[in-house]
Amino acid sequence: MFKGSLVALVTPFDGKDRVDYASLKRLVDFHIEQGTNALVIAGTTGESPTLRRSEHIELIGRVLEIADGRIPVIAGTGSNSTFQSVELSKAVADARLAAYMAVVPYYNKPTQEGLYRHYMTIADAIDRPLLMYNVPGRTVADMLPETIARLAKHDNIFGVKEATGEIDRLREIQALVDEDFVLYSGDDFTALPFIEQGGDGVITVSGNVAPRQMATMCQLALDGKSDEAKAIDDTLQPLNKMLFVESNPIPVKWAVAEMGLMEGHIRLPLTPFSEQYHEGMRAAMRGAGVELGVNS
Repeated sequence: MFKGSLVALVTPFDGKDRVDYASLKRLVDFHIEQGTNALVIAGTTGESPTLRRSEHIELIGRVLEIADGRIPVIAGTGSNSTFQSVELSKAVADARLAAYMAVVPYYNKPTQEGLYRHYMTIADAIDRPLLMYNVPGRTVADMLPETIARLAKHDNIFGVKEATGEIDRLREIQALVDEDFVLYSGDDFTALPFIEQGGDGVITVSGNVAPRQMATMCQLALDGKSDEAKAIDDTLQPLNKMLFVESNPIPVKWAVAEMGLMEGHIRLPLTPFSEQYHEGMRAAMRGAGVELGVNS
């Protein structure tokens, strides 16, 4: 399976609150040109909770058409309903998909046994690899290393996006799974040490804004060139910080709009990026080597 920088792609909307497919093409082409290793569609950063089911299905299909085999595409099909996740996964089924990604069920707080059965049910129902996504800061439920290890034995489950930001958690999982089980960080702040400790890459928010820098940093880390990787990571850390001063994806959509790649519309209940942070974001973007649009 692929390694490096996997970008959790934003979903562009137009002024009438529709998915902006012209901008979507611009974004996919941009990431291919910039060296992003894979795209994750309709995840948290892609505003999956506010996508209509029909939009969700069309969005993934359109990305596959635009990508046309030039970059791996992972479809976010998670839900706090096991059966809705199965149904959505089947609805977007396509041989061109690299994998599915399903988040730990949110709000209903399943037990570890419930998490195990949730993912086993999905994995049994699909014909493409499944990536699990543990982000207790959003879901409340935390999938523990022992549960991940149980699920890792399923032939269709190839890895986990681990977004606790805890390197000790990575080590705990590594001690329980086979070497070929894929481990992605879901936390830009700790992506570098995560890879240095044996992780396979990061599913990144910051990579929407600085894709070449993030991909280069990841590759250097994978190649064991720690000093060079850290030099890039140091320039990215102020950007990482600014991208989370408000709830993701509020800041990142504003930043991508500042690059001239799309408009910055966001759906309720999320609201536009607060003006008090605009100059700080621009400074962080410039510090990371990001080229802003002509009006910025």
